[in-house]
Amino acid sequence: MSYDEWAILFWRFTASHSLVHNATYKQWSIFDNMKWLKKDALQIIGFQSYGTADLLFLRGRALEDEDIDLSKKGFFNLIRNTYKRFETDEVRHTKIGVRLSEKPLIITETDAHGYFRLEMVVEDLYRYANTEGWVVLEFSFQNTDIKREIRLKNRFSCEMLIPSKTAKFGVISDIDDTILHTGVVSLLKWQVIINTIFKRATKRSALEGVSNFYNQLHHGVNKNEANPMFYVSHSPWNLYRYLELFLQTNNFPKGPILLRSMASFRAKNRPSAAPQKYHEIVNILETYPKLGFILIGDSGEKDGDIYIDIAKKFPSQIKAIYLRSVRDNKRVERVTALFNEYTKVPFLLIRKTEEAYSHAKQAGFI
Repeated sequence: MSYDEWAILFWRFTASHSLVHNATYKQWSIFDNMKWLKKDALQIIGFQSYGTADLLFLRGRALEDEDIDLSKKGFFNLIRNTYKRFETDEVRHTKIGVRLSEKPLIITETDAHGYFRLEMVVEDLYRYANTEGWVVLEFSFQNTDIKREIRLKNRFSCEMLIPSKTAKFGVISDIDDTILHTGVVSLLKWQVIINTIFKRATKRSALEGVSNFYNQLHHGVNKNEANPMFYVSHSPWNLYRYLELFLQTNNFPKGPILLRSMASFRAKNRPSAAPQKYHEIVNILETYPKLGFILIGDSGEKDGDIYIDIAKKFPSQIKAIYLRSVRDNKRVERVTALFNEYTKVPFLLIRKTEEAYSHAKQAGFI
């Protein structure tokens, strides 16, 4: 069971049965009792995505705005925000408009969980990108019969990344215990529960030196390469804004954050189902077949297995694999054994960021 599932199960238990629920209930019971008087306003959350000069690839979700303020302090506010992140009210099967400058409006539709995904050929997208390769688009609800308030005057911005022409390689990084301390190998996952539920995103700890290292990878040897960064995690999309705020607060280079739906937690139990992270990475590599990539993760979960499978499928595209060593000897030994049998791609099991920095410098990445 992944740390996300432990956190989610813990929250469901506390929200339904515990003293925490009884205490927090009093904090917003008046609000809940009056909620029927006015329905929540609607919003569209655009997830930062990636594409090419002629491929538009967008993702997002239409939801009721639960008024989550990630900056609020206090125990009960943290509990309340965590509850609202997972107890979402999605807007199902509604049409969403996508606007890109003067180009004709594109229409897509949300699914039964409020998600939408759009992938289509659109010519000459690169001319809309800034120097870092980001294209700004706008989403809007297209159902004029919605009798609800819509936030931001029904104009929701989103960005799609097209790797800069100066990019020499890309970086695909895990988040949990790779750049963000979560404690996934802690006893009974208690560190995970505390970190995920009881800490604000602005107070979460980035692992030492990682932000600076990632910025150097992003800028490259020439300091202006704008090498694309991709953050891939097993976490659900419900944590998107939380993780986005963490990356911004800790000055990580901007890049698409690729998560998964809650439905995929059930799908992964099927014997034939590959991890969602694997599919996300494969899609990135297939989107940019001429670009090499550095894969960065940790030895705590399944990153080693996924990255080896990726390297075997795309040997010419993987420049190096860095795995951060977690404090669990059995996991470290298992990952070490995996890579002892596969030596076609440079691999480094690191305890400190300086070790990856040294290798990257020798390899000419920075």
